Parts: sequence; structure tokens; C-alpha cells
Amino acid sequence: MTDAPKFSNHGCRLNAYETEAMKDLAEQAGLENAVIVNTCAVTSEAVRKARKDIRRLRRENPNARVIVTGCAAQIDPDSFAAMEEVDAVIGNTEKMQAGTWSALAGDFGTEPVRVDDIMSVTETAGHLIDGFGTRSRAYVQVQNGCDHRCTFCIIPYGRGNSRSVPAGVVVDQIKRLVDKGFNEVVLTGVDLTSWGADLPGEPKLGDLVMRILKLVPDLPRLRISSIDSIEVDENLMQAIATESRLMPHLHLSLQHGDDLILKRMKRRHLRDDAIRFAEEARRVRPEMTFGADIIAGFPTETDAHFKNSLKLVQECDLTWLHVFPYSPRPGTPAARMPQVDGTHIRERAAQLRQIGDAQVRKHLKAQIGATHRVLMENPHMGRTEQFTEVTFDTAGPEGQIVSATISGIDGTRLTA
Repeated sequence: MTDAPKFSNHGCRLNAYETEAMKDLAEQAGLENAVIVNTCAVTSEAVRKARKDIRRLRRENPNARVIVTGCAAQIDPDSFAAMEEVDAVIGNTEKMQAGTWSALAGDFGTEPVRVDDIMSVTETAGHLIDGFGTRSRAYVQVQNGCDHRCTFCIIPYGRGNSRSVPAGVVVDQIKRLVDKGFNEVVLTGVDLTSWGADLPGEPKLGDLVMRILKLVPDLPRLRISSIDSIEVDENLMQAIATESRLMPHLHLSLQHGDDLILKRMKRRHLRDDAIRFAEEARRVRPEMTFGADIIAGFPTETDAHFKNSLKLVQECDLTWLHVFPYSPRPGTPAARMPQVDGTHIRERAAQLRQIGDAQVRKHLKAQIGATHRVLMENPHMGRTEQFTEVTFDTAGPEGQIVSATISGIDGTRLTA
């Protein structure tokens, strides 16, 4: 008897989406007795965890073939191919192609490394699967790659240049998802606000959002994932202000709160740009909440620089922080800059997480007594429009949107 392939996913939501697509492609190709590891390269720690996972999976599946893909494999295929546990390495483009999986299911050993130049890719396969996630929420890939070259970031070399899924394809996919009963769709991408720059007429993300809301009137909730606030266009601001079906939660790619460090990161915004955007978004949508990525201990960061990141959390009134202790990525300009001592990096990351915890508590406390529309992810847990988790003592209808009055707080969740 043969075994269906096993998948291990690392990293971002887009990777998770592509893992679901690979499951379908592997099944259609008839691939058996294989373990596929979809790696992440966002930090050195992410690569270390991927290697550790590969070794564990080999021990647990001694008779299976181990196939490695994802950003870390795309960037450094030879080092993964050199691991004795690995049988094949495939690139980020190749993993989305049916022919790759047919070849892996056939004469497996003829070409152990299949990784082409990601920078030559001009299209993205955004319609391979009709979303994934819970039964209530589906994720739709609308963009891939990145044209920017932040000095700390290796991801463009794993994902290639920015490319967009045409609006018509996105709308048709969301219509199918709504017909299947999904009540919330999340738009995902590597650099979401660059959507459209490679399409005819160079539409903006706001144009796509407006088009979805107009052409899919039965979609109750539309959510957008991480954005670069400096690239938010006029139509997107209009949607934030006027479209109640666009959820009042934005995750901002801020990275730091000091102008000099932002310039050394080669970011496109300054701290005042971030503050101004947060104030304007809240002015037009008072219930808006923000998450943000912030890096602690970027090269040359002093205590004064770091304090500006701490202050930015308050000045933008951020709620959900993703704190990244800086780690050098070989091949990036930041890796050649004067590094901050590891002890300082860990201490600063801890301070950011501490202030982030306080911001979460403040947000939760402000919700007590309020009535929220909650999308039920399972019978006893759902999320508000601001993406805050709510738990229920009594079972509710999974996948449905219910009205609930918040009665208390349980850790980082609300209770109703």
C-alpha cells in the first residue's frame, strides 16, 4: 500500500495558500510516498527551523522521498540539495506547475534540482485553488513578488519581481467562493499595494477593492492583509471611509520608527508618513485597528533610534505587533552594516513585545459592553471585524456572522 504525500508549511499566509495548491497538484499527478517541505527565508531563524524540520521528517518517514521548495530553497537550492535527507529541490515557480509534479511522480531521480531564475517570471498563478482557511474565511492570492529592495530583505530573491493577478480573475474566484458559502475573503500577496502596476492601465489596489465590492454584492466581508501605507491610493482610502464591507483592520509594514534607520532600511516612508496615514484612516473610520511589523536591533540602531520605534507604537496607536529581532541575511546590504549586539537586540524585542501586550489589553478593555458582528470560525470562537478573537460558552453556527455583546476578557481574547 502506498501513502499520500505529506506537507509541512513554513512562513507566510501566501506560502500556506501555495501549500494547498501543491496538495491538489501532487494528487492530480499521482505522487506517492513523499514529504514536501515548503520553506520560508524571511529570517535566518526561519531557515534554521526549515532545516530542522527536514531532518525530523526524514527520521519519521525513512522510506519517503523528501522534496524541498519555498523561498529558502529558491534562494539557496544547492545547500538544501546537499542535505543527505533531501531527494529533490524545486523552485517557487516550479512548485506551481503541474508538469513539475508529473515529473516527480515519474522518473524522480533524473533532475534533483529544478530551480529557474525567479526574476524572469512575469505571471503569477493566483487562481489555482478557490481559497483556503477555515470554513468561514477564504484567502485569495492576488499578487506575488516585490519590486522593492529593502536592505534587510531577502524575499524578492525568493519571490521574484512583482506580478499581479488580473482583476477579472480575482472577481470570478471570489464569486465562486461566495457561492460556496464563504462569508469573508482575505486578499493576500507579498507586496499587496503594488498590485496592478504590471497590468494594462496600471490600476491600483483600491481599484481592485472597489471592483470586488461592486461586482460581488453578496460578499459580506472583504479583508486586505499586510500593506505598505505609503502606497495606499485614493480609491483605497475611499473604500476605507465608505465601504462597511471592507474590514476595519489593516496590518502595516512599518519596520521602524526612526527616520535614519528607515532610510538605511531603504524604506519608502518616514515616521511622519506612518503617523499621518494612521490618523487619517482613523479619522474616516474611527473603529480602525492596526497591526504592524517592527524590527528590533537593525544594524546601527542606537537606544535613541529604538525609542522612536517604541514611541511610534503609541503615536500610530498600533494594537497587534509582529516583532522581529533582526538577524542578518547573507547577500543583503544590511548584513554588511555594523551589527547591534545580540543581547541588545533581544532586550529591545522584549520591550516591543511588552508594549505590544499593553496595547492589546487596552484594545480588549475598550470592547467590553460593545456589540460586534462576529464571524464564527468554529462553534465556540469567532473574530470581530477588527480581527479580535471572541470566545463563546454556547455553541454558535460555524461560518456564519452573529451579533454578540462583549462581556469580558480571557487572555488575549474577548468573551461574549
